[in-house]
Amino acid sequence: MKKYAFVTGGSRGIGLGISKCLAAAGYQIAINGVRDESQVADAINELKSFGGDVLYCQGNIGLESDRLAIVTKIKENFGRLDVLVNNAGVAPKQRLDILETTNESYDHVMDINLKGTFFLTQSIAKLMLSTPDRNDQNPGCIINISSVSANTASINRGEYCMSKAGMSMMTALFATRLAAEGIGVYEVRPGLITTDMTSGAREKYDKLIAEGLTLQPRWGLPEDVGKVVVSMASGQLAYSTGQVVMVDGGLSIPRL
Repeated sequence: MKKYAFVTGGSRGIGLGISKCLAAAGYQIAINGVRDESQVADAINELKSFGGDVLYCQGNIGLESDRLAIVTKIKENFGRLDVLVNNAGVAPKQRLDILETTNESYDHVMDINLKGTFFLTQSIAKLMLSTPDRNDQNPGCIINISSVSANTASINRGEYCMSKAGMSMMTALFATRLAAEGIGVYEVRPGLITTDMTSGAREKYDKLIAEGLTLQPRWGLPEDVGKVVVSMASGQLAYSTGQVVMVDGGLSIPRL
């Protein structure tokens, strides 16, 4: 039986790395992004090269109308969903000290990273629960991609940190609600991952990594996150719902 996965923000960076790992594991993939489909053709073709179906669901998950359209498109094309990966997220457009953070920036980050993700998960969970042939071997799985920023303070992007901390509670809430239904809910916290979003800080963190910021002296790769997601999606952590897995090369380990 075919297995279907949906990765928000799946056309670039960590999301694309996750999508490739899931496609390689045999999943039919739906990805989401705000760009026009023609602008993500390379990503779509790369995912198709693994041999499965690929569905592009354009839209901003921070908007209720777009979320409805996305879920409707998945229902119409796949009929079901086995894995949801909440990866889509934005950073503040401008990094400001928390004493200067604006309402506009706060709302922009929270609407996508937390509010939109929460209500999308609500809709997808209902879809999973309504799937007629859902069973113990294929119960469904939800994976939230947060960040080491969930518990590491950065005072020049406080709204981002709070959105990721909120996602951690969201993980606990959905894990609690869906455990009796057999649906596992997990959180992955990446650290320094090589993507286009982190390219501007490359020189800064190259130096810090060389000085011992991470125990493993390298940047993480999107595929490092993707491999963890596949293990969760495939049921390898079946008795660990609600748990957090760090993918940060040891960055978060307290040291003297």
